[in-house]
Amino acid sequence: MARRSDHTREQIFDMAMAAAERIVETEGYRALTARSVAHAIGYSPGTLYNLFANLDEIVLHLNGRTLDRLYDRLVVAPYVGRPEADLLRLLDDYLAFLEDHPHLWQVLFDYKWPKDRPRPLWYDQKVARVLGLIERSLTPLFPRQDEHRLADVARILWAALHGICSLADMGRLDVVSARPARDMAGDLVRLLLAGLVAEPAAVPR
Repeated sequence: MARRSDHTREQIFDMAMAAAERIVETEGYRALTARSVAHAIGYSPGTLYNLFANLDEIVLHLNGRTLDRLYDRLVVAPYVGRPEADLLRLLDDYLAFLEDHPHLWQVLFDYKWPKDRPRPLWYDQKVARVLGLIERSLTPLFPRQDEHRLADVARILWAALHGICSLADMGRLDVVSARPARDMAGDLVRLLLAGLVAEPAAVPR
């Protein structure tokens, strides 16, 4: 086992996050424990608990890292200012990320932070940054700068897409439809946009 003086706290943190990510990617979420992470980086579990209060904090930081990777994947999509084209382009990149990192995506959405503990602000900011890309794509439909409504619609779309992807991931999408997840998600985007355009209070015809 490495001595504590071998690395700085920041280095151990980065090593732990990289190890947690590898464990989840290759073995699944159930294999992620403080002991498995500590073993992977050559330190004792006690060393990890000098950085993280518990396994929940390890998972939360792992999910924060996944959100950063998802954002980096989505933000490079060309933005043309046409809601349907921009959202469908984001959708394709989102689904590609899920296909490349299914286990990380599963932990991101299936893990539940303890209800009796406030979630750190930095984590919510990472979520908001990803949702901001959806909001940007929807902005042309909200000329009156109704920021609350815009944010609400972006979150509705995010939640609905998650439902489709979750059913596909569990192999249960065929109970709802025989169509591929990408086709259903694309129709969801188009239906939502059509509804917004038909909503006179929020969007001009």
